[in-house]
Amino acid sequence: MGQPATDLRRTPLHAAHIAAGARLVPFAGWEMPLQYDGIREEHEAVRRDVGVFDVSHMGQISISGRRAQERLQRLVTSDVRRIPEGGAQYSLLCNERGGVLDDLFLYRLGEDRYLVVTNAANHAEDLVWMRSHGEEFEADLRDCQADFAMLAVQGPRARALVEGLSDGRLPPRMHCCQRTVAGVPLLVCGTGYTGEDGVELLCEPEQAEALWSALLAAGARPVGLGARDTLRMEACFHLYGNDLDPEHDPISAGLGWACAESTGFIGAEAVAAVRARGPELKLVPFALRGSGIARPGNPVLAPVDDPAAPAGVVTSGTFSPMLQRGIGFAYVAAARAVPGTVLQIDVRGTIRDAVVEEKPLYRKDH
Repeated sequence: MGQPATDLRRTPLHAAHIAAGARLVPFAGWEMPLQYDGIREEHEAVRRDVGVFDVSHMGQISISGRRAQERLQRLVTSDVRRIPEGGAQYSLLCNERGGVLDDLFLYRLGEDRYLVVTNAANHAEDLVWMRSHGEEFEADLRDCQADFAMLAVQGPRARALVEGLSDGRLPPRMHCCQRTVAGVPLLVCGTGYTGEDGVELLCEPEQAEALWSALLAAGARPVGLGARDTLRMEACFHLYGNDLDPEHDPISAGLGWACAESTGFIGAEAVAAVRARGPELKLVPFALRGSGIARPGNPVLAPVDDPAAPAGVVTSGTFSPMLQRGIGFAYVAAARAVPGTVLQIDVRGTIRDAVVEEKPLYRKDH
């Protein structure tokens, strides 16, 4: 059972979602819009035009001070030294065993100032972990989730729409800067989680409704969490709690590119060991042949000619509006993680064939 509505947190845009006809659902302790006009319609709007998501449930943690970079580097898997001022980076938080605690976006706001964006469900635990590790590098580490509302504007026309409301040029992808958009001072980040171009906007909560209204008036379509999920799967972006968790390491999850073991982050030795020997399981994207939609937890059967081989499991699955078939991710034996490999998935008692695909599943030339 989900949480009672009275126990759920609400973003500053709750009233705006109701006014827009949103279907609200519990998500990570928040009451969030699943959809407005329909998941497929909203998905296609982002792929073909521009959509805006309320992602104010995400968490933010600031790290600042003379040793802020050293403190952050001890905590996260990527090479923080490579982030220029005004730059952004995708990274991971790992435990000592190399298991993934969360995936994060890092923004370097100044020489000694960083902003970390966490997943909503993990924010409280991330904060505790980050406060209790790396203490040898003294830095100011502060929970600033209450300081921000966050909107993601995504799609082929997203940048043009936001720039038309902005007092200056927008930062390029994986960069950030301060701007005023529709009269609202905010942080503009050239990031997103849809596979489309766009930006994420962080403003004061009190300014969120004015910003939202201006974006909709300029032509952005409101989009809920349902389409955010289908979009990220087509783009082969991970979802924490499905494709990432403390039982799986970054190498097995296909995120070795986000790990620089030489930096000495927590879990670096364990991650390096998996990289050296090769993972037993790998996370792969797949597309179903024929009808059907695989869902998380559906078993991937061992091959008939090698019944002793490790079986697998689906971690994410949906129907792709752009590809018009079932897609998803699954952990499978490393030997079967080669694109073109045919998998058999037990979808609620029906065995369906799926093919391991290259990343991303959806490309503009499809």
